[in-house]
Amino acid sequence: METQQYDFVVIGTGPGGEGAAMRAAKNGLRVAAVERFKSVGGGCTHWATIPSKALRQAIYHANLCHNIRIASKLEATSRFSFPELLATANAVIAKQVDLREGFYVRNDVDLIPGEAHFIDPHTIEVTHPGSIVKRVSAKAFVIATGSRPYRPKDVDFTHPNIFDSDTLLSLTRTPGSIAIYGAGVVGCEYASMWRNMQARVTLINTRDRLLSFLDDEIVSALSYHLSENGVRILQSEEYDHVEATDEGVIMHLKSGKKVRSEILLWANGRSGNTEQLNLEAIDVKPNHRGQIEVNEHYQTTQPHIYAVGDVVGYPSLASASYDQGRFAASHYCGDVNHYLVENIPTGIYTSPEISSLGKTEQQLTEERVPYEVGKAQFKHLARAQITGSTVGMLKLLFHRETMALLGIHCIGQNSAEIVHIGQAIMAQPAPHNSIEYFTNTTFNYPTMAEAYRVAALNGLNRLC
Repeated sequence: METQQYDFVVIGTGPGGEGAAMRAAKNGLRVAAVERFKSVGGGCTHWATIPSKALRQAIYHANLCHNIRIASKLEATSRFSFPELLATANAVIAKQVDLREGFYVRNDVDLIPGEAHFIDPHTIEVTHPGSIVKRVSAKAFVIATGSRPYRPKDVDFTHPNIFDSDTLLSLTRTPGSIAIYGAGVVGCEYASMWRNMQARVTLINTRDRLLSFLDDEIVSALSYHLSENGVRILQSEEYDHVEATDEGVIMHLKSGKKVRSEILLWANGRSGNTEQLNLEAIDVKPNHRGQIEVNEHYQTTQPHIYAVGDVVGYPSLASASYDQGRFAASHYCGDVNHYLVENIPTGIYTSPEISSLGKTEQQLTEERVPYEVGKAQFKHLARAQITGSTVGMLKLLFHRETMALLGIHCIGQNSAEIVHIGQAIMAQPAPHNSIEYFTNTTFNYPTMAEAYRVAALNGLNRLC
C-alpha cells in the first residue's frame, strides 16, 4: 500500500483542527486534515455551537414578532414549530461549511475523508466506506477529534423519545414537555430555549446549584429568571432509571420523585472521541472519560503528537480550541512568540445570556485578595430602556489598592459581546489594567458599553 507523506496532519476539522492546520500551512508545511464526517467543521459546526445558537436566535425573533403583534392588538399568528425554527440553523451550517472548506482550499491543505487510526507514532490509516484504505505518514500529528455526549448503558438512546444534545437536532415534532437531565451549560441553554418555545420544562440538576463555576450572584440571577419564566428546577437529584413508552418518558429519581415528559434530553457529561484512534499503538492512554492528557504545550506522551480541543477536556470552548490548535502548530514550528491568553471568557447562551472572565467573588475571598465590586444595572441604562432589554447587570471586581481589574461578570442581552471590552483592559500590563480606565474614557451614548463607566464609578464610590 502506498503511503502519502506530509509534514503535519490534523485529525478532525473542528475549531482545534482548523486552527492547527491553518497555522501549520502558513508556516510553509505540507498539511493534510482527516475528517470522518461528510463535511468539515466538526461538532461545533454541525451539532453543538452553531446550530444551537442559530436555533436560539430563531426562537428569540419568533417570540419577538409574536409579542409585538399582541402588544399592537393584532391577531396573534400560530407559533413556529421546532423543525421550522431549526431550518434557520441548517442554513447557517451550510454557510459555515462553505466558508471553512474555502480555508482549506486557499491554504493548500489536503482534505482526506474517513476515520483515522494510528499504525505507529508516524503513520495512520484512514478508512472510508466504499473507498480504498489510505495510509498517511507525517512528522507531526494533532489529535482534534472532539467529544460527544456521554451515554449511560442503561438508558435506551434508540428510543424515539430519548435524545442527547447531538440527536435532539433530528427531532421532527414540537413536544409540549421536556425533561432535561443535567444542568450544565448545555442543559441550561436548552432549558431556556424550550421554555421560550412554550414547552413545559423540568431541569434536573445533579448538583446543589446551577453552573457552580460562575459567580454566586450571577447564578442566583439565572436561577431566578429560569424559575420566573416557568422552568421547574430540581437540585441535588440523581436518576435511578428511565422508563420510556410510546407516549413519553418517566424519569425515576433516587429521591423517589418521578418526572414525566414527552421527551427526555440527556445532557450530563461528555466523552472524548478517542476509541477509534488505536492509541495503544502509540502508547498514549486516555483517561476514563476518553480524554487525552497533555502538557503545557499540548503535547501527548509522544512529543510530536499533540492533542487540542474538547478531546483534552477543560475548557471545552470552540474559541479556546481554535487557539489551542494554533498554539500547538506554532510550538511545533518553533514560534516562541505565539502564546495562549491566561483568561478565557465564557459565553453561556441562556435567557438571559451570561458571560464571565477572571476571578469570582468567592475565589477572591478564599484567596484573601482585597477587592471591591462595581455594578451597573441594565435597567438604568438608556440603551437598554430603548431596546427593552432591561434585564441584567454588569459586575466588575477590582483590587482595592492597585485598582487592577480582576473579574468581569455579565448577565443580560448581548453579555457575550459586552465582556470583550473589559477583556481588553484586563489583559494590559499594570497600571494600564486599572478600572479607572472606564472612568477616564468616553463611550458612545446611548450604548450598552456605557455599563463599564457606570459600574466603575459605582465601585470607586465604595472605596473608603
